[in-house]
Amino acid sequence: MSSSLLNKDLRKEIIESIRSNGFRTIITAFGVFWGIFILVLLLAASKGLENGVKRSFQGVATNTVFMWAQGISKSYKGLPKGRSYRFDVTDAEAIRQNIKGLKTVSPRNRLGGYGSSNSVQYKLNNGSYSVYGDYPEILTQKSLDILAGRFLNYNDIQKKNKIAVIGKAVRNELFKTGENVLGEYIKIQGVSFKIIGVYSANSSGARSVEEQKQIYIPFTTYDLAFNNGGKVGFFAITAKDNNSITSLKEDIMALLRERHTIHPEDERAIGNFDLFELFSKISGLFVALTGVAYFVGFLILISGIIGISNIMLIVIKERTKEIGVRRALGATPSSIRRQVLIESLFLTVISGMAGVSFAAFVIAIVNIILEKINDPEMMFANPSVSLLNIGVALFILVVCGLLAGLIPAQTAIKIKPIEALRSE
Repeated sequence: MSSSLLNKDLRKEIIESIRSNGFRTIITAFGVFWGIFILVLLLAASKGLENGVKRSFQGVATNTVFMWAQGISKSYKGLPKGRSYRFDVTDAEAIRQNIKGLKTVSPRNRLGGYGSSNSVQYKLNNGSYSVYGDYPEILTQKSLDILAGRFLNYNDIQKKNKIAVIGKAVRNELFKTGENVLGEYIKIQGVSFKIIGVYSANSSGARSVEEQKQIYIPFTTYDLAFNNGGKVGFFAITAKDNNSITSLKEDIMALLRERHTIHPEDERAIGNFDLFELFSKISGLFVALTGVAYFVGFLILISGIIGISNIMLIVIKERTKEIGVRRALGATPSSIRRQVLIESLFLTVISGMAGVSFAAFVIAIVNIILEKINDPEMMFANPSVSLLNIGVALFILVVCGLLAGLIPAQTAIKIKPIEALRSE
């Protein structure tokens, strides 16, 4: 008998076995269906939460640390504690020269300080916006699309041009719809600035609304217009892709402490916000959540596998006489074992694939609903399961299917032909 015919006969036997115990088989297979369904949904939910949280980092270089001057808490070299100080533009050059592995060092100023907004006027219209003094390098750290005109350049820095690049929300609030804003003048604290560009920030959530309401002017112009004296409000420092800014952060702060005669152990003198460290912790959290999803899904799946193993044991008992006849006619233990394993594997994979398909359907419905809601502040976005995770799930199904049939298969090959033929 050819192998193709054997395969055909084997398929017929499997289908007949399932059909003869239809309701019982469906109830048992539901355990595997439900287990793999929950596993895929948990993985998709974990990915959706990850996408939503990481979306809040969109539009900014994550390998970045922000540093600013704070009050000094330790006396050092005759200087008292409690004194104040500020960074200046020479600190930026010192950082570039002495710290290797950095991509961008941007001195920045915000008019009025952190969290402040400023009254901006265009003709009879007024609005409250954040005003920054920046260098052109800020574009490598913030993702801004220039909708009209251009961004700051070094010619503006050198000539201290009184120009401004405004966010699209500033344009929409101060100007009429369709009005050409390039070349127009706005007043910031009574100082006139010519608009040379309009941008849109590639960020999401509540931060997106704020970033569309910002105005960028040259750092040197900011110094001149607002009598800043070359001082720096804070630094945005980004490391190269093959370096972690977290590992370089301490060297940068040590250099700044030395330059400003600050005690080497004064941890409070320099404030910092390590975006890369935060991003890494969040990424690690979602790796753990994926692991938990696999663990919980696998536990649920195990209950289904146990059910399939039990039903296969019942099937073996019901087919004891048939197995005896086959053994008497020359069937080898390996052929009996193979049939039982294939039946178990077939039942597991079919029910598992049904669970994967139904989960995919549910995920698709959820994505359609999320697209209709379209809330940028929602911390849940585009739940999905990667092909790698689907592959892992299928691998788990195959392994579980074989495990489910292993004990029944071993039971089947232990049946002696004579005893089997005598059984009722």
